[in-house]
Amino acid sequence: MLLPYYHKDTVEAGCDEAGRGCLAGPVYAAAVILPADFHDPGLNDSKQLSSRERYRLREVIEKEALAWAVGVVSNQEIDEINILRASILAMHRALDKLALRPESLIIDGNRFLPYHGLPYTTIVKGDGKYLSIAAASILAKTYRDDFMRQIHEEFPVYHWDSNKGYPSKAHRQALRQYGPSPYHRMTFRLLGDTQLELDFDNTK
Repeated sequence: MLLPYYHKDTVEAGCDEAGRGCLAGPVYAAAVILPADFHDPGLNDSKQLSSRERYRLREVIEKEALAWAVGVVSNQEIDEINILRASILAMHRALDKLALRPESLIIDGNRFLPYHGLPYTTIVKGDGKYLSIAAASILAKTYRDDFMRQIHEEFPVYHWDSNKGYPSKAHRQALRQYGPSPYHRMTFRLLGDTQLELDFDNTK
């Protein structure tokens, strides 16, 4: 069962990202502040849910959250600053857009950069532990999926409607046949077996 908060009696925002391991497209992040009494038995880490359930929950979250927002960092920016920094920047952009200022932050994962002096806690697999992070994971995932389906119409050969930019066999095969699109992350090993290392100190 997911927990309602990490810091009791504070306005706490949960943050998560989607698309870090993709070969193409932006990275998305969301920030969500839920009411203390929020309850939906289906809310969980977005990776554990069906697409239909994610979109159902997106409607619930957007209706019932005290505040929510989504931030985006483009593939060009990812290539400039690296994917880890881009993921954190997307979270910062989501936090910038919140209608309600949080008093503390809980972040999925183990790396973050300070945001306007707010206290923060990084939590590995936090999207399976805390409601607000799970909610953020759902918003980030569904809004990114929407974008990838949109650009699939522009470049259908990469099958982004199904793989969403992740390194599937069909995606890599299309890369070999057609080369990269303007949406591909050129600092990633597009045809290799692994991504570039997520070096926090590397600026490329």
